[in-house]
Amino acid sequence: MELTESLKKWFGHDSFREGQEDLIRALMSGRDILGVMPTGAGKSVCYQLPALLSPGMTLVVSPLIALMKDQVMALKQSGVAAAYINSSLTPGQQQEAIRRAKNGAYKIVYVAPERLQTPAFLDFAVHAPLSLLAVDEAHCVSQWGQDFRPSYLKIADFVRALPHRPPVAAFTATATQQVRTDMIRLLELEAPYTLVTGYNRPNLRFLSVKPTSKPGYLLRYLKEADPDACGIIYCSTRKNVEDVCERLRQGGFSATRYHAGLTDEERRRNQDDFKMDRARIMVATNAFGMGIDKADVRFVIHYNMPRDLESYYQEAGRAGRDGDPADCLLLYSGQDVITARWMIEHSDDNPELDADERAELQRRDLERLKQMTFYATSKRCLRAFLLRYFGEDAPDGCGSCSVCEELPFEVDTGRGRLYGMPAKEARRERKRRQEAIPFTGWEAAQYENLRTLRALLAAHFHLPVYMIFSDASLRDMVQKRPKTEDEFLEVSGVGQAKLERYGAYFLAVLRDGKEPNSLLQG
Repeated sequence: MELTESLKKWFGHDSFREGQEDLIRALMSGRDILGVMPTGAGKSVCYQLPALLSPGMTLVVSPLIALMKDQVMALKQSGVAAAYINSSLTPGQQQEAIRRAKNGAYKIVYVAPERLQTPAFLDFAVHAPLSLLAVDEAHCVSQWGQDFRPSYLKIADFVRALPHRPPVAAFTATATQQVRTDMIRLLELEAPYTLVTGYNRPNLRFLSVKPTSKPGYLLRYLKEADPDACGIIYCSTRKNVEDVCERLRQGGFSATRYHAGLTDEERRRNQDDFKMDRARIMVATNAFGMGIDKADVRFVIHYNMPRDLESYYQEAGRAGRDGDPADCLLLYSGQDVITARWMIEHSDDNPELDADERAELQRRDLERLKQMTFYATSKRCLRAFLLRYFGEDAPDGCGSCSVCEELPFEVDTGRGRLYGMPAKEARRERKRRQEAIPFTGWEAAQYENLRTLRALLAAHFHLPVYMIFSDASLRDMVQKRPKTEDEFLEVSGVGQAKLERYGAYFLAVLRDGKEPNSLLQG
């Protein structure tokens, strides 16, 4: 079967995104690979498709429990047998997952890096027919990266313990040249095929504002946003998370919170509420960083400036993973710089480093903070600043950032209009940007019918709406008006498993004119 046919069968896509096919072909030929691709560029397909086309099993090393759960849930929706093994499972559940994996029940198994060195998992791995080892968020192996995790240093030991070395695939969204060099060396990649795709995300709109009142500006921004839109608000401290979340709730917004001071149970509950759209806004510290795989986030707001552009780009990149327009808004204040500098100068996160290494790391962190501050206060195109920071050429203007749109940087929150346009006009403009195609009256009504059906199915099957179909898929259904199962398969995002699972429901609305509410009764 051709790669594009397999892509359509399993994931419903008609063509590959930039870099995907080259990385997949390199892996299928037995080469190690290093892929640096921005969030939302489809890194997971680069190892998931080879996993499905290879005879054995694929292990995916992933750093966060929530990310594993989302990936496994999405794979199951595509008809792929997958599982995860991490500390969220009881010892008995872990043993059962390993037992089932030994019996060939799964094509893809996600595992936390700490789990690799446990005797039970090692015993399983050395006897398993491993066709591939994928390392997600591979920048965590570098102490010069923004998310260094010592457990990642043990991955190379794990690979060396295997009787037959499988191809190793390392992926990350953001990595400077130093971090890329570290990934190759510390993961012991062998002459890897390396591909760094462009960092540009054209659907993202970058905004940086210095308001007289952050709370006031935030509330006004959210009031002008689409009331159905979901988003993430990042804060630098737990106290800010609590304050902002409470302020939003008092303002009538459906908000929840996430930080390390909450119990594991509350963090899981709040994350599920956000993922399932029971809460539209997540207010969080960077503890929420890599753990979110929600495709339909329409805005990411940094209430406080991060310490480096790597973290900012990765967190802002959680917006618009479905390809639809999304805002990345940074609320700047001079106090953020002072706070970040103090945290860098008083940080002692790496006890394994000697005094000289700590001094060098602090110097680099302060330099990163300086670049972050230059971005936040830039009088030139913000997108160009980001792209050039990551070593990519960029035109001087993008037309889709606060500088290029000539929006004011310093804003008196109590006066004037947020974007230089009345609130109703702002909402209308956002809606225009989010609708990739013009709808007639009938098409708009049909689109809303499909959205209603998707929401009902999500509630029925206890899934996030985006795991059923994206907005782009619904728009394509409206345009193509499929009448048969074969025609439904032609819709973007519809693969064989989703046809079998959801095709009858959507065809009942599209072809037979049924009301969504009538389809799941009883």
